[in-house]
Amino acid sequence: MAVRAAVLPAVGSPLEITAIDLPDPGPGQVRVRLAAAGVCHSDLSLSDGTMRVPVPAVLGHEGAGTVVAVGEGVTHVAPGDGVVLNWAPSCGACHACSLGEVWLCANALNGAADVYARTTEGTDLHPGLNVAAFAEETVVSAACVLPVPQGVPLTDAALLGCAVLTGYGAVHHSARVRAGETVAVFGVGGVGLAALQAARIAGASKIVAVDVSAEKEELARAAGATDYVVASENTAREIRALTGKQGVDVAVECAGRAVTIRTAWDSTRRGGRTTVVGIGGKDQQVTFNALEIFHWGRTLAGCVYGNSNPAEDLPVLAEHVRAGRLDLSALVTERISLEGIPAAFENMLAGKGGRALVVF
Repeated sequence: MAVRAAVLPAVGSPLEITAIDLPDPGPGQVRVRLAAAGVCHSDLSLSDGTMRVPVPAVLGHEGAGTVVAVGEGVTHVAPGDGVVLNWAPSCGACHACSLGEVWLCANALNGAADVYARTTEGTDLHPGLNVAAFAEETVVSAACVLPVPQGVPLTDAALLGCAVLTGYGAVHHSARVRAGETVAVFGVGGVGLAALQAARIAGASKIVAVDVSAEKEELARAAGATDYVVASENTAREIRALTGKQGVDVAVECAGRAVTIRTAWDSTRRGGRTTVVGIGGKDQQVTFNALEIFHWGRTLAGCVYGNSNPAEDLPVLAEHVRAGRLDLSALVTERISLEGIPAAFENMLAGKGGRALVVF
């Protein structure tokens, strides 16, 4: 059956909106009709080669939809069920999984090398980060779908698949923000806006949002920021001034740029914690000298997928949504069609907006 999809024909090439031939689900697979898919900066990183995946591919890894059909052996979902796509399913058997660190599963992205569909001309297509959400429908491993929690609208639920799990997890699982602590979030995109809300939920006493664009201040404050700083060479100094010259307890970096990571580190107090969420290229080199590492006693940590376990965290996030503490729609700055994805990429490059949501 043919469906429309956004195909990346080669690294560095523009996306092509075209029809593809999608097969029926085989054993252990699920076919999903997409309701919505978020356009994440990671999709841009895949298209430009910062992160490598087999091509041609259909990108999109943050989505939700309705089960159309299931293959043999699939029992946890059925046709008609609403599901969230999980682009990084854990295998449960590797070393990381045995330690409970399912976000570091060694086999999570094995499915990205599979051929899951073909162009109408017969060219093999790979499923981006496992799920190929930039399409009207997709076929995925059953491990890649989780039931949509009760009380969460299907369209909004798409954001749970990456932005919210990552931003919330960075604050609650990686940085472990405690009530009363001060937090700075660098980068007010979809993940950054989720991190701001998460810091508010955690009870942070001061939440400083930092971005290159002054236009994002209203978005940031609506998400929970108490202060807003337009990024400059004086950012660390400004943040220290806002915190009694101490610096924040926690910095969450969502941009993946060397200068931003360094500034986030410089903005924390002695003994502070910096969590890096942003995905940067190999050319982004961050330097520290040995004396400052000793003197400041700070912690710098990477964070993959918010250090989250989607199966356990989705119900928690849903409860925050139902209680009004977490506003998923506030993360969305524009709702677009499939054809609007290339323009959304351009907006990300220009540093505009929060999260573009493809609505099918």
